[in-house]
Amino acid sequence: MTHDSDNAPADIAWLRQLAEENGTGPMRGASILLAAGLIYGVTSLIHWAHMTGLILAQYAAAGMEWLIATGVFLVVCVTLILRLRRAEGVRTAAQRAIGTIWSGVGWGIFALFAAMFVVSARIGVDQNSTMFWLIPSIILAFYGMGWGVTATMMKSRPLGLLAVASFIAAPAVGLFAGSAAIYLAYAAALFLLMAVPGFLLMRQAKSA
Repeated sequence: MTHDSDNAPADIAWLRQLAEENGTGPMRGASILLAAGLIYGVTSLIHWAHMTGLILAQYAAAGMEWLIATGVFLVVCVTLILRLRRAEGVRTAAQRAIGTIWSGVGWGIFALFAAMFVVSARIGVDQNSTMFWLIPSIILAFYGMGWGVTATMMKSRPLGLLAVASFIAAPAVGLFAGSAAIYLAYAAALFLLMAVPGFLLMRQAKSA
């Protein structure tokens, strides 16, 4: 019995589809999570130093450090995305879902900040300062959703624990609302729940 060589391309395409739909593989894009955790974690420390007077106002205008951090992160993010695309191989369905959820998390946070800017411009910051103290908790809740989907798609219990930890950290950080200490707590959460896992997942992807 001979194999029809004309079917070889179809066979290869079928095997590729199986790999894409059923494979899991290492997480791609963990370097972006590492960058987000480091950049915004350091920025949170800078904001804490500003609030406590360790950095004088003329060196860190209130809120400007976050805008600068976002600009830096966007540059880093675009650079990492282009690098990932150049090295792109087979992407599984799980990897596509993970990429989609983290992209959604990023856009959701951006929409949140845009909405808060509009609200503060409309009613004034002093009329509803509570919403600004909620920002760290809301962002950590977003991260919890991202880790939850990632854990499900990768069938990873440790990542599931990260999701749980993020959800717990959201109200825990809120306990420090009204004081500069909230930004120390937020920085710790960003380092432990984003930067460190991102670094470990990046190393895992390189060794795979």
